[in-house]
Amino acid sequence: MVQTQSYGAEARGSAAKSEVIISDDTIRYPKVRQCDILVAMSQPALNQYLNNLKENGVLLVDKDMIKTIPKLKAKIFQVPATSAAETELKRRIYANSVMLGALTKATKIVSQKAIENAIENSVPKEMLKENLRGFRLGLQLIEDK
Repeated sequence: MVQTQSYGAEARGSAAKSEVIISDDTIRYPKVRQCDILVAMSQPALNQYLNNLKENGVLLVDKDMIKTIPKLKAKIFQVPATSAAETELKRRIYANSVMLGALTKATKIVSQKAIENAIENSVPKEMLKENLRGFRLGLQLIEDK
């Protein structure tokens, strides 16, 4: 696995970008050329990065923050991540954890347990409980198919 990221000067609300490459084979180039999955949590991010999504890829958008989704060949999930975080967790900062849960269930690329372990190993102790709650809430926002 390889992960890279870049953020605009104002980060929250701007078109921040983080790339993750998961492969059982050797990763020879650490940048994503075209993505199989795109998660967009703001309209500027969707506008800027949508052209990187492969045809028939998976698109998850925060439906509270994104009002316009162009027509495209993709499996689209509109997730109310921000409103769920505000309503259930009382802080919109947890919207990313909610979206992570939705992503986990929608794609099934990584197990729920693996993501919970990653959260437990990377989130500050004082924010752990709410991040796990947000993640589990996001799992519930995606229908079983």
